[in-house]
Amino acid sequence: MGSPEFAASVLKALAGQYPVVGVVTQPDKPAGRGRALSQPPVKTLAQELGLPMIQPDRLRDPGAFEQIQAWDPDLIVVAAFGQILRRNVLNLPRFGCVNVHASLLPRWRGAAPIQSAILHGDSETGISIMRMDEGIDTGPILAKRPMPIPAEITAGELSSQLAELGAVLLIESLPGYLAGKVEPQPQPEEGATYAPMLKKEDGLIDFSQPAADLARKVRAFNPWPGTYTLWQGQILKVCRAHADEKYQEEPGRTCIVRRQPAYGTGRGILLLDEVQPAGKKPMPGEVFLQGARGWGF
Repeated sequence: MGSPEFAASVLKALAGQYPVVGVVTQPDKPAGRGRALSQPPVKTLAQELGLPMIQPDRLRDPGAFEQIQAWDPDLIVVAAFGQILRRNVLNLPRFGCVNVHASLLPRWRGAAPIQSAILHGDSETGISIMRMDEGIDTGPILAKRPMPIPAEITAGELSSQLAELGAVLLIESLPGYLAGKVEPQPQPEEGATYAPMLKKEDGLIDFSQPAADLARKVRAFNPWPGTYTLWQGQILKVCRAHADEKYQEEPGRTCIVRRQPAYGTGRGILLLDEVQPAGKKPMPGEVFLQGARGWGF
């Protein structure tokens, strides 16, 4: 059970080692300016591998649970699925449901652990393999593996690295678990934090915050949900940016520093390395400035 690229990496590794009797992924969704239907990466991979697949809006939809039941799985592996599993699904396989989670639990339980780790300036993250219970990422742990968070990495880039780590750790962990040689250990409550699901409007930049915090937000929200501000009445997406605390300008005021567009913030300035004006493709900040009349002073 999974949907994005992160989950596709896990499925690919799993299918290389075990018979996968079925795949559950999210429905196709409109995407892009044309709003054409886009299918989840897990669906694409399942089709390439010739695996049976369903795409229910919810697992409680008519026929969804019955199909999973008919597959008669020994184990359900979940990775970035995006739906809550109810007790009937959790209890269906004899080895339960195992989740590949992109954080060192109990830190960053919830839907956006990768973004939250970057946003809050964590120095490391990792993968936790967990036997699922009815809570949100509260189940006992089979295995953990940490990794440092490289400076300037985006959430998309970090997700790719964690997907590879998660696939490896899952394949390493399953034999001992399935043989009964690994007993999942309860999570401590100490240090537990929650990473809520992100919404598009969360990407609006508040220039009263320090530039260093905003630079982390730009990296954390790349590619989803993205960060943006309003300039001359239109949305200006900020794809990449960095902070400079040696300069100070009024928060929210545009300026030009080292031939780059920048904004004043609560502390320091935020230099825009790459932006995407409304209706255009992403471009370097210097290129944007060439047509940005009225920017700076």
